Amino acid sequence: MRGFGGMGQMGQMMKQAQMMQMNIKKAQEELATIEVTGEAGSGAVKITMTCKNVCKRVEIDASLLGSEDDKEMLEDLMVAALNDTQKKIDEVVQTKMSAATGGMKLPF
Repeated sequence: MRGFGGMGQMGQMMKQAQMMQMNIKKAQEELATIEVTGEAGSGAVKITMTCKNVCKRVEIDASLLGSEDDKEMLEDLMVAALNDTQKKIDEVVQTKMSAATGGMKLPF
């Protein structure tokens, strides 16, 4: 009756896979509520997004508004702040998903 021992291991693996799937789903739901703020220009431009890439807020210091030259600088700072926010989001997503999968490297 050795064959039945293999079924027990298979059942255990299935339970672990189901648990991992539940953990991934929970982590993805949490990521939709976590907000990350990136900034540029020493905080003159701040952009807040969820870890599901939904932009929530853009904050621009009043000192940046004025001339046409300021417009180009402001646009560059917004791009930098968005990129900073995305980098931070990627770090949070990686941490959450790594915890949900027990450290296994899976594509998300």
